Amino acid sequence: MSVITRSALEASPLADLHTIAGELGIDGYRRVRKADLIEKIIEIQGVAPEPEGAAADAEATEEAPKRTRSRRGGRSRRKDADADATEEGSTDEDAGADAVPDVIATEDEAVDEAIAEDEAADADAEVEEKPKRRSRGGRGRGAAARDRDRDRDEDRDEDRGDRDRDRGDRDRGDRGGDRDRDREDRVVEGTVELLPNGSGFVRLTPPEPSDDDVYVSAAQVRRCELVSGDTVGGPVREPRRSERYPSLIRIDTINGRPADEVAEGTHFDDLPCTLPTERLALGSEDATLKAIEWLTPIGKGSRVSIVGEAHAGKSEALKRLAGALKAIEGLEVHVVLAAVRAEECAEWRSGEIEPVAALSLGASADAATQAVERAIDTAKRITARGGDVVVLIDGLDGLPPHAARRSLAAARNVVDGGSLTIVATASTPVGGETTIIALDRTLTRTGRFPALDLVGSGTLRPELLVGDAGADAIAQARAQALGA
Repeated sequence: MSVITRSALEASPLADLHTIAGELGIDGYRRVRKADLIEKIIEIQGVAPEPEGAAADAEATEEAPKRTRSRRGGRSRRKDADADATEEGSTDEDAGADAVPDVIATEDEAVDEAIAEDEAADADAEVEEKPKRRSRGGRGRGAAARDRDRDRDEDRDEDRGDRDRDRGDRDRGDRGGDRDRDREDRVVEGTVELLPNGSGFVRLTPPEPSDDDVYVSAAQVRRCELVSGDTVGGPVREPRRSERYPSLIRIDTINGRPADEVAEGTHFDDLPCTLPTERLALGSEDATLKAIEWLTPIGKGSRVSIVGEAHAGKSEALKRLAGALKAIEGLEVHVVLAAVRAEECAEWRSGEIEPVAALSLGASADAATQAVERAIDTAKRITARGGDVVVLIDGLDGLPPHAARRSLAAARNVVDGGSLTIVATASTPVGGETTIIALDRTLTRTGRFPALDLVGSGTLRPELLVGDAGADAIAQARAQALGA
């Protein structure tokens, strides 16, 4: 192959440069920009002297249209022309730049010959196929014409693809590289604040939010069993176009310990547990709460159902119980309104305890189930860390039966660890409770409190909470209620 000058290469289209690069055996030439490809071609074939003065301009001007004309012939004809040019150029390797016009002229002759042959074939085919084309509405075309169009389209697609790849490489080069490494190297540490949907933020200036806070996905929260108040650290990435806050790439530390050690702890459901042994002292003068405390005692890790007919006072009893439990030091209280009246949602929000989720009676069963499960998942993580938490659920009737049982079954008293107590309202007992608080609608409607139905109420193994003497007192009170 003869030596081609820089000016001839620069005037050639990218498709021709690809052909030359393929013949020269240049690897990955389709991913190289045009300027770089020209340098590689010149480097491989040796530096050719540049024509001087007006002769160079005339040569470049003459070569450009000839190269353009050769593209119209299609890829297969261009290969044939290049092969002829190669054979012709190989006879005189020392011709240098003077060999270029001969090569181009040879290409043009080959192309003109091929075009003439195709046109003649098309003319013959047109005579033979004229009736057929008429019947098809003039849509018939010669095979050669279709081949030329196809080759031209392929060349155009290749050029467009090369331009797109070059543009993409430039864009990635502008956005990537050192800047991405700098972003990933930025490490933050802050306090976790979880949201009702399961995700959260790392507050860098707790407790107040700021624009520098880092988003934590719900998957990261579940995987690392994060709870509000945990101190976490890790690298962050800057927000993307549709995002407002930077995001945590991964969690490296939790409360000063490696995240892997915390995540590899025993799963909550595998933690050893026992029946409740520590009573929750309500310390209230309310008649209903005093009756609950001594006649149907609740302990850390109890499964409690407050049951009764409509208008028996279940929601009111739960609200008073929440106020008493909140006063107990070291106990976290979470409230979930799964299916309540809209007015009750407003009352809870204006009270001392803000519900973690509040759904009215119109919410779907799936939405209620998800709200309850999110609250219980958070409580499980607190319990696994050794904390004591109570989840109050108003409206288990709004959940499917299997979801209600699963939610209540999450309560447990972990051996040498924390506790998860669940107190929920329902029309009837769900099953598996350690304490049932039954309310009498007749007593509630007539204003006789405590409105406790002692016959329908009870605690499993009450002596573990109030001792043997207290258990005997409970039995005697129940006997008196039966006698009455």
